Amino acid sequence: MGLRSIFKAICLLVLIILYISVGVKHFTNPKFFLAIMPPYVPFHKLMVYLSGALEIVFALMMVFKKTRFYGCWGIIFLLIAVFPANIYLYNYEIPQKILSITKHEALIRLPYQFPLLLFAFWHSKEKSSIRLDFLCFLFFPPTIYYFVTL
Repeated sequence: MGLRSIFKAICLLVLIILYISVGVKHFTNPKFFLAIMPPYVPFHKLMVYLSGALEIVFALMMVFKKTRFYGCWGIIFLLIAVFPANIYLYNYEIPQKILSITKHEALIRLPYQFPLLLFAFWHSKEKSSIRLDFLCFLFFPPTIYYFVTL
C-alpha cells in the first residue's frame, strides 16, 4: 500500500466518523437542524431525523468496499439536498440568531460543502488520478478542521 493509498484510507475513516457523528447529532440535538430548515420544506422534524439516518447509513456503507460507491453517491445527493438549509441560514437572521452565528460565519460555511462533495466523489472511485488525490489532499485538512471546530 502506497503513501497515497494510506492517506486516502485515513481520509475515508475521518469522513466516516464525521458523517456518523453529525448524523447522530440530528437525533441528539435536532434543534440545531430545525433552526436552519427552510420554511418551504414540509415535516421539519421528520426531515431532520431522515437526513440524520441517511447520513449514518451512507457513512456505514462507505466502510465496506462492496457498498462504498453507493454510500459515497448517497452522501453526494444528501449534501446537495441539504444545501438549501445552508443558503437559508445565510439569508435569514432568525436562524443566525438561534445558532448564535453572524451572516459572515454563515457565508464562510457555504463553500465548505464543495470539498465534501469532492471527497465523496474521490472515495467513490477505486482508483483516482494524481491530480484528484492532490486536490483532495490539499483541501482535506482545512475542511475537516473547519467542521471539527464548529
